[in-house]
Amino acid sequence: MRYSVLDLAPVPEGSDAASAIADSVTLARRAEELGYHRFWMAEHHNMPGIASAATSVLLGHVADATRTLRVGAGGVMLPNHAPLAIAEQFGTLATIHPGRIDLGLGRAPGGDMAVAKALRRNLNQADSFPDDVAELIDYLGPARPGAAVRALPGEGTGVPIWMLGSSLYGAQLAAHLGLPYAFASHFAPDALEQAIEVYRTRFRPSAQLETPYFMLAANVFAGESDAEGYYLRSSMQQAFAQLRMGRPGKLPRPVEDIDTTIGAGVRQAVDHALRISATGGPETVQRELAELVDIYAPDEVILTSQIHDPAARRRSFEIAADALSRIGQSAAA
Repeated sequence: MRYSVLDLAPVPEGSDAASAIADSVTLARRAEELGYHRFWMAEHHNMPGIASAATSVLLGHVADATRTLRVGAGGVMLPNHAPLAIAEQFGTLATIHPGRIDLGLGRAPGGDMAVAKALRRNLNQADSFPDDVAELIDYLGPARPGAAVRALPGEGTGVPIWMLGSSLYGAQLAAHLGLPYAFASHFAPDALEQAIEVYRTRFRPSAQLETPYFMLAANVFAGESDAEGYYLRSSMQQAFAQLRMGRPGKLPRPVEDIDTTIGAGVRQAVDHALRISATGGPETVQRELAELVDIYAPDEVILTSQIHDPAARRRSFEIAADALSRIGQSAAA
């Protein structure tokens, strides 16, 4: 089973976007050394704690700094963009870095309604997402010499398209189009089981994929002890609580007593949303990741680790990589 990294270039309190981007590059290099298969970044807008808004630009920077790691979007919010523009951007990346670029597509705006308006989205337009995905696939597919519009660079690169989602919509569309599917279970897990079933039972083979391929997204907050893991997790708990209250900010510093900081009721709601997680010391993280793999049987796991201190974040991914390697060895045996 492959394991990968989902990174948002988090901007911690006391830091800035330039440092966050540099930390993401350092993390990508370390992930490559640790055997992670992919390094994905996600499009979010108007969020002080996330520096990956210009996703394709940042992915090019990461790809330049690595050699073998697959680099991709997890994902690009396609309704914000013309399919041709995305085909040209990722076709250019694939031309520079052949065989290393992925393109995951989401349907959400990556921000609030003000962001959607600022991005010049036509909010009164009927949902054209399925047609936009099909158009994008055509642009990146085999050369079409007679076509009125071509993605140059882009056509012939065959950049793998992924469908992302947190509801049954994405599962149904991924199955219909025969695409690999990644579920956003790291922050919206309520429809996870049903989405997996829909995707696997309704999957139709395509030119890209013969059989279903499902990626499970999970949080990991790994430290040298269980207490340290829970301490590191408190930054994400605070950030998620602030986002739900409409007050997004930089990634907060960890705290010893999360209930005192955000309240027990809010913490319980946040923990429900973040329940697809592994938190604690090395043994606990390995056990909890093994349980997730056993329950959901993913073809691949993608981990995200929103931790305030960049060195502690890298260490979290080191512990997780060791855990997943052991899980894979045990399964093989």
